[in-house]
Amino acid sequence: MNDTPKGWPRISSSLYYQDAAKMIDWLCDAFGFELRLKVEGDDGSIVHSELTYGDGVIMVGEEHHGPGARWGVDRKSPKSLAGANTQGMMVYVDDVDAHCTRAKAAGATIADPPTVHDYGEDYWTDRSYGALDPEGHLWWFTQRLRNPKA
Repeated sequence: MNDTPKGWPRISSSLYYQDAAKMIDWLCDAFGFELRLKVEGDDGSIVHSELTYGDGVIMVGEEHHGPGARWGVDRKSPKSLAGANTQGMMVYVDDVDAHCTRAKAAGATIADPPTVHDYGEDYWTDRSYGALDPEGHLWWFTQRLRNPKA
């Protein structure tokens, strides 16, 4: 396999929001993402953005649906789908409890409080929590506590 372009992981995901500009700021404040790129349209809408967390990259954009949807594919926020999620995001953090405290203070809904998940000595042990952002995307933040036996 060839190397990826500099600054890009092998896999990256896109998230769509009703108010992408507001959510970019919120994701940086609440979850600790860093803004790498933000391209705004003439109307102020977010055409493209890139947020980083360590070596991870997500793209955040405005939802589009109906006849004007690019490629004929509706892209919607969970807020436009009565809270339905079509994906979940998982991010490794250094201190899951501190991260949860920060997210909750910024207004995240904690769907599942920090909990240890031990899959046995042959696997791993993580401490994770689940959070919903203001438009309803489900996020999992995880701290590795023990790696599998070698």
